[in-house]
Amino acid sequence: MSDFQATIAWAEAADAADPLRAFRDEFLIPPHEGRDCAYFCGNSLGLQPRAVRAALAAELDDWAQLGVEGHFKGRLPWMDYHEFVRDHLAEVVGAQPSEVVAMNTLGVNLHLMMVSFYRPTAARPAILMEAGAFPTDRYALESQIRFHGFDPASALIELEADEPNGTLSMAAIERALAEHGSRIALVMLPGVQYRTGQAFDLKAIAALGHKHGCHVGFDLAHAVGNLPLRLHDSGADFAVWCSYKYLNSGPGAVGGAFVHERHARAVLPRFAGWWGHDKTTRFRMGPEFVPTPGADGWQLSNPPILALAPLRVSLEIFHRAGMARLREKSLQLTGYLEWLVRTQLAGVLDVLTPADPAHRGAQLSIRVRGGRERGRALFDHLVEHGVVGDWREPDVIRISPAPLYNRFADCLVFAEAVRAWSQAWSRSDISA
Repeated sequence: MSDFQATIAWAEAADAADPLRAFRDEFLIPPHEGRDCAYFCGNSLGLQPRAVRAALAAELDDWAQLGVEGHFKGRLPWMDYHEFVRDHLAEVVGAQPSEVVAMNTLGVNLHLMMVSFYRPTAARPAILMEAGAFPTDRYALESQIRFHGFDPASALIELEADEPNGTLSMAAIERALAEHGSRIALVMLPGVQYRTGQAFDLKAIAALGHKHGCHVGFDLAHAVGNLPLRLHDSGADFAVWCSYKYLNSGPGAVGGAFVHERHARAVLPRFAGWWGHDKTTRFRMGPEFVPTPGADGWQLSNPPILALAPLRVSLEIFHRAGMARLREKSLQLTGYLEWLVRTQLAGVLDVLTPADPAHRGAQLSIRVRGGRERGRALFDHLVEHGVVGDWREPDVIRISPAPLYNRFADCLVFAEAVRAWSQAWSRSDISA
């Protein structure tokens, strides 16, 4: 689709022709003054699938009617509940089912993975990460370095952006590994950088890191459910993610982890828990920990059923929609949003996210020309007028059209709201 037009007639026609348009009706869209808001914040908290309420009620009913027997006799027995999300989760991230597990939250899973895959030595103590990473990653990596008795001042290597708008080139990663590779124990980078929206080539980074003898892991918080991933083929050692963003699984939702199959039966250091013990002998209650092969072996405790139910519902929607079709629509939606910004709002907004669709997902990170005060004023105006994005300091507005529930008409609403604010701001500047 290359015939974009900045008219409601064009946007409504594009929405009517969208083969995925019916999926919007499976979500609850927050209202604003008697109509649906234009919700562009799936990169922060995805919307609630309508079927979640019934799924939760079913588990509550089983609890009420069966008590402890719900572990074995429920409609979806709790004993195996985490397995009911496994296949569809593997589809979304491009992994074998045995390589993924839904458990804990992102920060917890990151620490658990580093117990196994960050094994520093005096000769190789360092971690490579991007400068300006999300604080969860920064805090976790620095604390792991200190825990092992090293100094983050020398053992935490932060890659500074080397491209316009704060993005990071593959050449910069190559240079860092060429210079420091022999000291680096772990390469830990994002799938999509949270502030800029830049997407990275996971396979190329994993191959480069392994070439230098490093383990390689990824934080996929902003990539899972956003981009088609091929984690198994990437060769990454591990990855972690949350499920409350594009996976629409609710605030504080259960996170996930990937461990490549080559580590499925490896003898690795880990923090062990009863639920990670081999399923076939778990209830013998023996004193020796024997991990379940695959990602399940990193589990600590039995799965939280009421937290997994929304994830199960959402993943079933992803299964029916298909990541390939969602990506195709996402390219068009984000492409239309970018076209509107560049052609209708060129004097007002700058796009920080890479223009090449291969290097981004749904998110566009936008900066308002004229400084932070103007940027914050626009953000507040958008919220007041039912256009929901989010703000990231110091001056970035993130707008993310999610293909499961956003429309071309939403993108046009955003552009018109920005244009109205810009005109009003200009008039106030003149009167001042």
